[in-house]
Amino acid sequence: MEVDECVPDELFADSAVNGSVDKLEGIPVREDRTSLKALLDEVRACRACEPHLPLGARPIVRAAKTSRILIVGQAPSASVHASGIPWDDASGERLRYWMGIDSATFHDESLLAIIPMGLCYPGRGGGGDNPPRRECAPQWQQSLLHHLPDIRLTLLIGQYAQRHYLRGRCKSSLTETVMAWRDYAPDVIPLPHPSPRNTAWFQRHPWFENEVLPALRERVKSQTGEASRQG
Repeated sequence: MEVDECVPDELFADSAVNGSVDKLEGIPVREDRTSLKALLDEVRACRACEPHLPLGARPIVRAAKTSRILIVGQAPSASVHASGIPWDDASGERLRYWMGIDSATFHDESLLAIIPMGLCYPGRGGGGDNPPRRECAPQWQQSLLHHLPDIRLTLLIGQYAQRHYLRGRCKSSLTETVMAWRDYAPDVIPLPHPSPRNTAWFQRHPWFENEVLPALRERVKSQTGEASRQG
């Protein structure tokens, strides 16, 4: 999918929004008495979409109760499916560069939670990877985020995450949403997908690197630095 394509509003229309980032829309969450560890075990054992997944099910998710930054992307790539490591590909390298952090910090789940809209690799379509399976977000997003009380910064990467969380506040295109990043900051920052396929978009929109990335790095630094001092 090209970076600026619009995702139909109804794609995740039946999914509920979480409580730990309830500043996005203020939608309440259901009570969930399961511990985070037990829930993560359940998520990783999920095979609900396996008949539709060309490589089978391998849910990729990381989170801890102390996580301060939440990264919500689209779905794992084939490389991530193979390694089991979130953002273990060229897109992840660029995302870490955008955030101004090294791999060790990025993969420290005590600081960063990584919960994509679709937890398994969805296979490929005509324009790249398929969209995340629509069953996934309603089944797991709300329950997982209910256990993340310390989230201070949420990065919404790509149209699927932005449509799901921003809902009516999402603009008509990804470019417009990212351009309006100040409307959602400081708690939420919408980003394009860092895929190499989107290099032309980055070149056409130099304001992204000149304006958004410095603000993003400052927010990430404030959260990772504060967590380190408290630790």
